[in-house]
Amino acid sequence: MKDLSLHILDILQNSIEAKATLLKINIEENTKDNVYTLTIEDNGKGMSKEMLNKVIDPFFTSRTTRKVGLGIPLLKQKAELTGGSFYIDSEEGKGTILKASFIFNNIDRPALGDIAGVLVLTAASNENIRFVYQHNTKEGEYIFDTDEIKEALDGMSLNNAKVIHYLKDMIIENLIDIQYTK
Repeated sequence: MKDLSLHILDILQNSIEAKATLLKINIEENTKDNVYTLTIEDNGKGMSKEMLNKVIDPFFTSRTTRKVGLGIPLLKQKAELTGGSFYIDSEEGKGTILKASFIFNNIDRPALGDIAGVLVLTAASNENIRFVYQHNTKEGEYIFDTDEIKEALDGMSLNNAKVIHYLKDMIIENLIDIQYTK
């Protein structure tokens, strides 16, 4: 996975499979402390302590369609390569929280990638799930909340092609306004 948006997509898919109804994605760009932090939290079925210990092993997956699960181990490796850190915690019946911190100006910190595309297409494909994306920079904060979007759309589906195009453009425009790091 070349960029963070693909890691986010992989983790969102894990959360969706874990029957989450609320997914929170937070990116904090702290140039003052030279830290770039990604946090993803869900209210899915959670994991046992045994499963939690295995999830960072690239040769473990709970999926039946393949024999390896590289998403979380690769994200952990990328964070640690920059001098950052990785944390994951989960409780059965409560959900999971994952946090990857990167040294902001490290050459090995992956680019964010197409976060707008990942958010919009995942939300449009899973309209029964609430997605809250928050992105903070020194220039400001942007929050994308599918509950607010659905209310504004007044019954129009998120998976309408015009809505998808509009939402993707809206996210990009708002991220540019807060001068996010691509």
